Amino acid sequence: MKGAFRLPALLLCVAAAVTPARATLNPSRDVLWIALQGCLLTKKTTGRAFPCLSVDLGDEDRPGTAVLRAPGQPTHTVVMPTVAVVGLEAPQLQQAAGNTYWKAALAARSYVVSALGGRLPVERVGLAVNSVGGRSQDQLHIHLDCIRPTVRAALQRHSLRLRENWTAFPTPLVGGRFMVRRIDAAAVDGFNPFAALRQLPWRTSDLRSTSFAIIAREPNDPDKGFYMLAYRSPEAHAEMLLDHSCSVAPKAVSE
Repeated sequence: MKGAFRLPALLLCVAAAVTPARATLNPSRDVLWIALQGCLLTKKTTGRAFPCLSVDLGDEDRPGTAVLRAPGQPTHTVVMPTVAVVGLEAPQLQQAAGNTYWKAALAARSYVVSALGGRLPVERVGLAVNSVGGRSQDQLHIHLDCIRPTVRAALQRHSLRLRENWTAFPTPLVGGRFMVRRIDAAAVDGFNPFAALRQLPWRTSDLRSTSFAIIAREPNDPDKGFYMLAYRSPEAHAEMLLDHSCSVAPKAVSE
């Protein structure tokens, strides 16, 4: 969603001083990249992750990741690479790195649950990545937050019709027409959502106008898999399937 990242001016100034230069036509789309440099500097010099929640520097075989809380938002969290990756359309995400970022995002759902005092099952934390036109920042970031109750209800209602191959979801979700596929539990560990986008039955392979969300099956479902939803639009933002107010959280324990 556009406009989500407005960091304190002092933090931006400090991070900007150590930020590797990268060509950009719109500096406002590099705010997240600059914040990330502050996290990396702190991690390398003090061992802490501030202003991020956590930083994994990675190694020769595994790319690093960082987890950051969206400023002023108690539960909205993002996961990003520690190296420059512009967005979901980046070619390198078709390789093993895409799986690394997927698994990092799954693990980071715990930060949303912790922010809610454990009142929400981790299965009710969704992931979303927006398109070029639907995002405000040009550093890949995977949004994490509560799932809209209406979206969960629709997925549960149509669950028996959903398969491992891409099909049109029967009804609109928050006004958007989505394609959907199932990710079975046995496939989760090796899954790459960015590569899965290439299997969509669309005439173009250009992913810049594509956005996706991934939502776990219900906590009481015997198959602990997921649903992946995707759609195309000039400003596609599957983040709209998330509920940044987490209105469902107080009811989560009693349901």
